[in-house]
Amino acid sequence: MDNTRRRQSATKTAELDPVLHSIGFEIEEVSPSQLTGRLPVTARCCQPFKVLHGGVSALVAEGLASMGAHMASDYRRVAGVSLSINHFRSAAVGDVVLARAAPVYVGRSTQVWEVKLWKEDPSAPGKKGPQISESRVTLLCNLPVPERLKNAGDALKKCSYLFL
Repeated sequence: MDNTRRRQSATKTAELDPVLHSIGFEIEEVSPSQLTGRLPVTARCCQPFKVLHGGVSALVAEGLASMGAHMASDYRRVAGVSLSINHFRSAAVGDVVLARAAPVYVGRSTQVWEVKLWKEDPSAPGKKGPQISESRVTLLCNLPVPERLKNAGDALKKCSYLFL
């Protein structure tokens, strides 16, 4: 990814999910059928042994699944009710982690999203290497949006239209 696209991705992430942005995550693709992004692994997101903290992997899963469910539910309010994550391998400081979230089930009141993380192949930027984790996120998706938060989905609407 070139520097201009990386800056645009960082700006988009800051607007869509300040918490993911704070750990260096960069959202790339945004749509109701798929969200993708990347995380350069730095000391900021590692446990003391200099490998990616499992909680960070869970944070990425919940964040991407929530955005996807929000879009897929026609921008209704969503709430995560269950997160299950399996860790297969570690990612160390200096690695880049690629993420992809996709819906498994989109119903009227619940959704289930699958989120996979891979190490980026260092010899082929943007290409997936070994998978490091896999998550299932279940969300309620029929919640009303309070009047005072009617604009909460505006940034996501704007970003998702760029990719449709």
